[in-house]
Amino acid sequence: MSTVMIVDDEERIRTLLSRSLSSQGHQVVSMPDGRAALGRLQDADIDLVLLDLVMPGTNGLSVLASLRERQDQTPVIVISGVTDVAARVQALERGAVDVVAKPFSLVELLARVRRHLGAQRPAAEERFLVAGGVRLDLDRRRARAGGIDVTLTEREFSLLAHLMRRRGEVCRREELLHDIWGLDFDPGSNVVEVCVRRLRGKLGADLPLETVRRVGYCFYED
Repeated sequence: MSTVMIVDDEERIRTLLSRSLSSQGHQVVSMPDGRAALGRLQDADIDLVLLDLVMPGTNGLSVLASLRERQDQTPVIVISGVTDVAARVQALERGAVDVVAKPFSLVELLARVRRHLGAQRPAAEERFLVAGGVRLDLDRRRARAGGIDVTLTEREFSLLAHLMRRRGEVCRREELLHDIWGLDFDPGSNVVEVCVRRLRGKLGADLPLETVRRVGYCFYED
């Protein structure tokens, strides 16, 4: 299990990312500013940092400079609403492994987190989720069910992983919209239902995924 630090002065962003990363099986450390983050990084074993650039006090570029100065090799993904290309280039030059623009796609950001964590993950750490006759490869985003390997889209993969990690529990539609699509409201569309339908089509009618009418979905063990 990886530990991800979120550094952002917006509580809404920290809450969104904390819930989404936790649902993916990560431990999360949340920091409201750069100074607090630097202090915690000295004392805690952090695998990846999600870092905002514009914050009061110690900003993101200053955090990157401090990490480089003390030779801290923790990978940092910068998340920023700054549109100035020079600032993004500066972040990369100071050691950031990636830069993601705000507003960001939650699915894309989680994919980038997996990519950078996967590059350093020990071989013994969890790679597969297995439940209900389904084996989900977290590296290759492929599922195996009924002896057949199936390639999933990014959202299909994220939804299935979320449901399998919460197996036996009812995942409400609002929760799925928030954690998988990054939506804080119901847009009135059927994106969740369409994604579930595609999963059932790819993985077969025996997929142990129950629709809880007017509530959400539950992945259960056979």
